[in-house]
Amino acid sequence: MALSGPAKTVAQTVSLVLVMGGLAWASVPFYDWFCRVTGFGGVPQQVSAAGDEILDKTITIRFDGTLNNNMAWEFKPVVREMEVRIGETALAFYEAHNPTSRPIAGQASYNVTPYTAGAFFDKIDCFCFTEQVLAPGETVQMPVSFFVDPEIVADRDGKYVHTITLSYTFYEIDLPEGYASLDTAGSTTDLN
Repeated sequence: MALSGPAKTVAQTVSLVLVMGGLAWASVPFYDWFCRVTGFGGVPQQVSAAGDEILDKTITIRFDGTLNNNMAWEFKPVVREMEVRIGETALAFYEAHNPTSRPIAGQASYNVTPYTAGAFFDKIDCFCFTEQVLAPGETVQMPVSFFVDPEIVADRDGKYVHTITLSYTFYEIDLPEGYASLDTAGSTTDLN
């Protein structure tokens, strides 16, 4: 039996809403993957190791750290700026402190500016690749190992970049299952 009139319009509208909802749901992970692969939007590349080419030319790297409005940590770069040789592996640290009386899990989002540098800023290892959990009162220094791809000097826009800013924003996330937390009496209990 074929639908007609208002029933057909309702069915088409419901179908359109379902398709649009599915596309909206898939767009976030797809966009995140696309940015990580291409460096689009200032998202640095993730690589396993630096190449062999190290140039005599240097570039300034600035570091920035912020927190989401609901994140109770304190978070900052240990050094605000460094000069590195293009192609050479560098190591920087960020410091996080949990001043609360409860464990807090966090995940960092990141990008680089100017956006044209995203395709040339390569991270080898970074605290941002995994979730971080800080116990009450704990302070940690978290490393990020990176290099700037020598191809930046030959790029039409990249060759004009002399300073790159690496920015992180920490967001609170749910504690991993089985992690110790404080019960209502204030004593530590294991959730296993």
